[in-house]
Amino acid sequence: MTEEISQNGYDTASDLAELSLGELELEERSSLRRVAGLSTELQDITEVEYRQLRLERVVLVGVWTEGTALESEASLAELARLAETAGSEVLEGLVQRRDKPDPATYVGSGKVQELGEVVRATGADTVICDGELSPSQLQQLEARLKVKVIDRTALILDIFAQHARSREGKSQVELAQLQYLLPRLRGWGQTLSRQAGGRAGGGNGGVGLRGPGETKLETDRRRIRAKISKLRKEIQAMSVVRDTKRGLRTSNAVPSVAIAGYTNAGKSSLLNALTGAGVLVEDALFATLDATTRRTQTPEGHTYTLTDTVGFVRHLPHQLVEAFRSTLDEVADADLVVHVVDGADPMPEWQVNAVREVLGEIGRRRDAAMPPELVVVNKTDATTEFALARLRHLLPGAVFVSAHSGAGIDELRERIGELLPRPDVEVDVLVPYVRGELVARVHQEGEILLEEHTASGTQLRARVKADLAGALEQFAVNGTSA
Repeated sequence: MTEEISQNGYDTASDLAELSLGELELEERSSLRRVAGLSTELQDITEVEYRQLRLERVVLVGVWTEGTALESEASLAELARLAETAGSEVLEGLVQRRDKPDPATYVGSGKVQELGEVVRATGADTVICDGELSPSQLQQLEARLKVKVIDRTALILDIFAQHARSREGKSQVELAQLQYLLPRLRGWGQTLSRQAGGRAGGGNGGVGLRGPGETKLETDRRRIRAKISKLRKEIQAMSVVRDTKRGLRTSNAVPSVAIAGYTNAGKSSLLNALTGAGVLVEDALFATLDATTRRTQTPEGHTYTLTDTVGFVRHLPHQLVEAFRSTLDEVADADLVVHVVDGADPMPEWQVNAVREVLGEIGRRRDAAMPPELVVVNKTDATTEFALARLRHLLPGAVFVSAHSGAGIDELRERIGELLPRPDVEVDVLVPYVRGELVARVHQEGEILLEEHTASGTQLRARVKADLAGALEQFAVNGTSA
């Protein structure tokens, strides 16, 4: 990469990173550039032989349409991590500068030939494009490169399929995959060609190709549509159970907090640090797909629930947002969203924008305002003081923690307690000792302003929610409560 930059008149990689769209020479713009540091080829020969039996060997290609060169390379580096998570060995990464992707071949017909030479030279068996390909682009690239071609969307769907554990999660992923596959079914050879159906006139195939009039391609589409319909019904039935549990928590006046954020930002680690839940923690993208809910308490002793949700990523496929609707509704229905940001990421503002974009889409779909947001910067033990100072400027009001070391967790608990909904009905009651369960509820759900034990019972002045105020109304002092 350094040698290639110097040949083009740039002294360092940082010089190239600062270039904007219109600042490159025309020849440089149209060329395919190698992105250094993406290869995950192993040096140990025994390990290489082992992984070659198990892992697909892939070449990555992206189209740089906006932003700086550094941003385009960061996008391809993220694609490399996605490919590794899916079980691939990244051999090479290429970026081409274009105003927009070529409608026929994504990178342009001339660059397809160059890409083919790289594929043959590296021995790759798969090409992954950093964008969503149309069915025609997919078909053109596979026909010319003679290897399997997939796009970013298919890669993310594959990772979701590998990590889904629960029945609901597996059904959601399968639905998203089928919705993605349906418009991309295409026929190969005569076995999938259109049948004549009756008279063979008009050049429809002639003798041997007259048949019922339905192609195998059409049959596959019909079966996929039927499966999609079935999966939607199953997911709807499963979401009823989730909604029932959520409704019980709401009726019991237990505030809820949803942990949302970019994939691998440390959401599950934060849930464990706050609740001791023991949820799976793994340094991998999309390790968590199934929502996990745990109870915990504020420093004042008030109970609330914490829900770990599926991670987001830039350009999250819309099929996944639709399929994971019931899981994402945990975020929309929460009283507070704890937005976790990876403090060790080189471009955390990308993560923040991607998460807020998805949250905004959820809000628009429900036509409702999203709950308040508390930004939490995680992994402070894995980054520099300079990066933390930059984040404090970018994200004023954020809480800085390390779920690994425990630093900042107590402050986070206090901030969550401050932002949760407060009881809004003040009561002044004298509760008989035989109704001690009501006193316990006031301690658990409300705010005690005054408590005194008398011969007749426990006298309380407190702020509570409306439902508990109704239950206490019969014990109001002088028959009234505010």
